[in-house]
Amino acid sequence: MKKSDLRVLNMTDIDVKIKENQSKLQKLRFQKALQQLEDPLEIRSLKKEIAQLLTLKSEYSKGIRSDKETK
Repeated sequence: MKKSDLRVLNMTDIDVKIKENQSKLQKLRFQKALQQLEDPLEIRSLKKEIAQLLTLKSEYSKGIRSDKETK
C-alpha cells in the first residue's frame, strides 16, 4: 500500500488494517517455517506496512495528525 493511500485512512480503518496485516504476517511466518513460502520478501513489505500504520496511529493519538488534514 502506498503512503498516499495510508494517509487517507481514519483511526478505525487503521486499526482494522493493522489486525489484518498482523494475521497475514503470522500466516506467512508459518509458511516460512514449513518451507512453503513462495516470496520471502513479502514478509519484509508487510512488516514495513504495519510499522507505517502504527506510526500513523501514534501521530493521531499524539495530536500531530487530525482527521481534518486528510480531507
